[in-house]
Amino acid sequence: MMFKRLFDLTFSIIGLLVFGWLILLFILITVLDSGSYPLFFQKRIGQYGKPFNIFKIRTVHAKTRRISTYGRFLRNSKLDELPQLINILFGQMSFVGPRPDIPGYYNSLQGEARKLLQLKPGLCSMAAIKYHNEETLLAQQLSPMDYNNKVIFPDKVAMNLDYYHRRSIGYDIHILRMCAKKTIKVFL
Repeated sequence: MMFKRLFDLTFSIIGLLVFGWLILLFILITVLDSGSYPLFFQKRIGQYGKPFNIFKIRTVHAKTRRISTYGRFLRNSKLDELPQLINILFGQMSFVGPRPDIPGYYNSLQGEARKLLQLKPGLCSMAAIKYHNEETLLAQQLSPMDYNNKVIFPDKVAMNLDYYHRRSIGYDIHILRMCAKKTIKVFL
């Protein structure tokens, strides 16, 4: 655990130094594109069920409440999540772990699934890789909320429990590599 925190701390600092200019550029473009505050904060459930605010770049226009073309690009490429390097730096998240969910999901898990609350939420996970296009998938359903609650969320829980039982530095590196490949494919 100590090594994982040291890894997260080191690479979040490096990530902020390397990508800080890009985050600032996206923030500037977001101000022009959305006409409002460029960062989006949302309450998520963290380790041990403790809520925290996740940082994202705003993708929804303040007045129209619609996702702009620029916002869609940020979401599809997952670049709107770059500010989560700050959450990792603060120790609220890790590079690898279950994606933090909104209240009402992870904090209401039962039985063995409650073990997931022992994990620090992550920027990358096998479930996040599998459901990288979750928004599109849900938009294709007659009842998106039902589909999420009956299909996607239980599958994510199962995948994250698998991570809980298999977690190791080697497995984290494997997940990070797969996440990087998936992100690179968006740009090709």
